[in-house]
Amino acid sequence: MSATIATSQRPGGLCAPHALRSLLATSIPRQYVHKTAQSEVLLTGWFPLGPDRFRVTARWPAGHSFYGPVYGHHDPLLIAETVRQAVPLLSHAAYDVPFGHRQTWHTFRYAADPAALAATGAPAEVEMDITCSDVVRRGGRLVSVHLHVELSADGARLGTVETGFANLAPAVYRRLRGPYADIDEAVRRAVPLAPPVPPRQVARTDFADVVLSPTNDPHRTQLRVDRAHPALFDHPVDHAPGMLLLEAARQATHAVAHPRAVIPTGMDVLFAQYVEFDAPCWIQAEALADGADDGAGAGSGERAGSGAGRVRVRAVQNGVPAFTALVTTAPVSLPAAAGRTAGLFIPRQSAGRTW
Repeated sequence: MSATIATSQRPGGLCAPHALRSLLATSIPRQYVHKTAQSEVLLTGWFPLGPDRFRVTARWPAGHSFYGPVYGHHDPLLIAETVRQAVPLLSHAAYDVPFGHRQTWHTFRYAADPAALAATGAPAEVEMDITCSDVVRRGGRLVSVHLHVELSADGARLGTVETGFANLAPAVYRRLRGPYADIDEAVRRAVPLAPPVPPRQVARTDFADVVLSPTNDPHRTQLRVDRAHPALFDHPVDHAPGMLLLEAARQATHAVAHPRAVIPTGMDVLFAQYVEFDAPCWIQAEALADGADDGAGAGSGERAGSGAGRVRVRAVQNGVPAFTALVTTAPVSLPAAAGRTAGLFIPRQSAGRTW
């Protein structure tokens, strides 16, 4: 239980309960997905399919300030952000979780079809059929739940997600976090923002969107926690959010593959503990050789050499593993001519990888 999916305060100006279901069937107010900016809301509606079964709809924009197309494909982390938004929506709308409670990730796993991720230059209409299981309640309140999600985009099967999360009341969260629950104090103790790696090495075009900083170890970077980032830090929080850690895993995977072009078609993630602001968090990434199990040592391997394969990513803070991810990649064919390709600049010559 180590990365908050979402936190919010009680919204104002929303409709009465008898009109809520009608409203949420056609639009999703930002408070229900724990966003400050309505422009960051991807979800467009929801309705129940049966006991603990729901359909949630979303629209992926043709271009997004952060989760834009990469190598001609929709950013796979749009899958993660879309499901992340569905967690507080269903918590509040379907399971009567009060506003002000926090939803915290335990595990997250997605697998996507690269063909269904192909960007067309138009928005993508996304549907999620969600089945909730292992629903735990205490005192009538939701405590934890597991989600199985089947996704489609523009009518084509996109992939699946499995995730589990806990719901924490404010008093429980304060007890769990202790002195780290004070946002102002957490920010005051934060380590300085480290310089970024070159954006092209992590499939980014803007230095401000890079979440890794180089070190002297080619297999290790430092997590960059830019609390002013408009997408990753839409509102103040007291620790590194889960989407920042997923982005770090994705960028570390691109760095391992660089200069080859890949897209992360799957992640299997465990959140072990919170990543705090007051100490460096080290991101370790290594390509797994063919036949290596998830805990095996790194190897170049034929699959990694071709741009396809698996990358193991760990986040370690104060000597303790805080986050692990096994990332599956698929190679992407690029045009022979260099230039701007689906929102990502591909250099004519790539410098050696630095971290």
